[in-house]
Amino acid sequence: MAASLQVPTLMIEVSLNHDAPPLDLDLKIKSNQTTALVGPSGSGKTSILRAIAGLLKTQRSCIKVDKTIWSDSDQGVWRATANRTLGYVCQNYALFPHLTALQNVESALLHLPESERRKQAMESLEKACIAGLEDRLPANLSGGQRQRVAMARAIARRPSVLLLDEPFSALDRSTAKRLYIELNQLFLELHTTVILVTHDLDEAAQLAEHLCLIHHGRQVQYGTTNEMLRRPTSVEAAQLLDFKNIIRTSCTASNRETSNSQIQWGDLLLEVENAPTLSPNSPLFWTVRPSDVTLVRADGKNTSELGNLLHAIVDELVLLREWAVVTLKVVNGGPERLQMQLRPSALSRHQVRIGAKIQIAIHPSVIIILDE
Repeated sequence: MAASLQVPTLMIEVSLNHDAPPLDLDLKIKSNQTTALVGPSGSGKTSILRAIAGLLKTQRSCIKVDKTIWSDSDQGVWRATANRTLGYVCQNYALFPHLTALQNVESALLHLPESERRKQAMESLEKACIAGLEDRLPANLSGGQRQRVAMARAIARRPSVLLLDEPFSALDRSTAKRLYIELNQLFLELHTTVILVTHDLDEAAQLAEHLCLIHHGRQVQYGTTNEMLRRPTSVEAAQLLDFKNIIRTSCTASNRETSNSQIQWGDLLLEVENAPTLSPNSPLFWTVRPSDVTLVRADGKNTSELGNLLHAIVDELVLLREWAVVTLKVVNGGPERLQMQLRPSALSRHQVRIGAKIQIAIHPSVIIILDE
C-alpha cells in the first residue's frame, strides 16, 4: 500500500474480484475539492462510494482521509461506517417518511444533546436552502425539496467527505440546474471533500473540479474537468466522454519545417501539433471535437492560419436547439464520417445543406492523438 501523504488528501485503494464489475482503483484526491466519478451504468461507481463509506467490504483496501485510516487490509484496520466522518446522499434520498424534514436531519445527530441537536439541524437546513419547511413530511415536499433535506442531513455532522450518488437523477432538468447553483455555493462554504457519482457529463462539468472516468470498475483517466473534457488520452476515455470523431489512421513522418507530426487519413496528410513521439507507419487513433472543425468562407479568404484545409460533402444535418450537427464525407479522406457543429443561422448564410460541397479547416493544435 502507498505511504501516508503529507498534504491533506483522500486516498482510495480498493480491489474486489467477486462483484459485478470487479473493482480495481487507486485514486488520490486533494481535500476540499469536488471530484466526479463518471461512467456508464454498471461501471462500479456506486460500489466505489459504498466501499469508501464502509458499506462494502473489499478483498484489499486502503482508505485514508488525511492521516486517519478508515480501512487498511494490510494492517487489519476497519473503521465502521458510523465512525467515518462522512455524509452520504443516495439516489432515492432514503428519508424517513414518518419524520419531518427537521427530524430527518436530527436523526444524523443523535449523539448530541437535544437542544444542540435541534440547533445544528436547523443550521444545516438553512445551508441547504430548505429552512421554513422543517415541519413538513417528505410526502409533502417536492423532489427538489426532498433532495435539499437529504443534503442537509448529510452535512449535519460536518463531514470531512461528502458522497453523492446520482443525487439529481429523480429531478427534472430545470430543478437540477437550480440545485447546481445552490450546491456550488454550499461546497464553497463547507470546505469539504466531495465525491459525486454521475453518468451526466454536463452535471459533472457544472459541479466538479476534477473528473475520474470509471469503466468496468477501474480508473480510465483522472484529471481536471477542463482538461479531461478537451483532451482525452485514450480511445476508451474519448468514448466515455462522448467524443464523436474517433478515427483510426497511421503516422507518416514529422514535418521538419514546422516540427509538427503528419498523419495519414485516406489520401490526405494532416498536420498535428504537440503530438507524442510517433513511429512512422504506426497505427493510431485521432479525434477532434465537432466544435473545433471550422467552416471556411466560400470566398476562400484568410485561410493561411486555419491549418489543415479539407473539402467535404454534407451527408447529414440534424438540427438541435442551439446547434446544427453536420455530418461530412471528407473528399479523399478515410471512410469515416466527420461531424462538425454550426449555429443554425450559419446553415442558410453559408448554404450548408445535404449534398452541398463545402471547405472545412482543422487546426493542427486541435487534433488529439489517442492511445489505443
